[in-house]
Amino acid sequence: MATAAAAGDGDEHLLSLFASALSHRRFGDQELSLLDAALSAGADVPSLLHTRSSARCLLRKAAAQAFSSVPDLGTTLSVADFFARAFALTGDVESCLAMRYEALLLRQAKYSDDLHLQVSNEEWLTFAKDSLDNGFYTIASKAFANALLHIDPSHPGYLDSTNSILKKDKINDISGLQNLAKSLSARHSVQAQSAEYMKRKASGVDEKCNLHLGKTKLPGSLMFRLGIKTRNIQKLRCSRESNLEDVKIFVQWNYDPDVVDGLVVAVVEL
Repeated sequence: MATAAAAGDGDEHLLSLFASALSHRRFGDQELSLLDAALSAGADVPSLLHTRSSARCLLRKAAAQAFSSVPDLGTTLSVADFFARAFALTGDVESCLAMRYEALLLRQAKYSDDLHLQVSNEEWLTFAKDSLDNGFYTIASKAFANALLHIDPSHPGYLDSTNSILKKDKINDISGLQNLAKSLSARHSVQAQSAEYMKRKASGVDEKCNLHLGKTKLPGSLMFRLGIKTRNIQKLRCSRESNLEDVKIFVQWNYDPDVVDGLVVAVVEL
């Protein structure tokens, strides 16, 4: 117990040091190592999960603050790379991909003519596949489009290839993945819309029921009598159907038209 408590205090202390570093705008490898140590310091699974959850919340708040006052594009890219790696350590896939996407868009907008800093076809393709694998289909489709754009000969970062057949195969592969992402995105959108429609429909039915009950408030004794009457009617109906079924079975074994007519009339008169 003492060891577990000490370990718990240890990860909280390391996470506190990491938070302090973020507040002083220190975004480097040393801080990432500190975060990694904090995430690994838990004595058991519950403490590890608690530390990971706390780290995710801390990083999201820190990222919002960091990007609100970034002096230049170079610093912005550096900060985005830091938070992408930090979110990856905590297992926050959505935030990690968001940081990577932001960095790619910034580089594409600013350094499209710079052969050393522009986003390559492979970078867009890797990001697109990661987004597709993790269920972010709309972003994946856009990323695949950017990957295709970098193979276009008219693009400054045209992917030079001496083998036109390989280049054509690459384009077909990326186009196929883009179509898959679009299809999955559309399907997800339809499912979401259907769920929302059913939710609204159910809500509307509940409102109508509540409105109807509000307008027709019956005394408890009367509702009780109505319930008994309804139950008796149902029992009588079931009894008649049962008697009629017995008659049909009897007729199948002893068929006589005159007798059958008389029995049916008798049952109907019950």
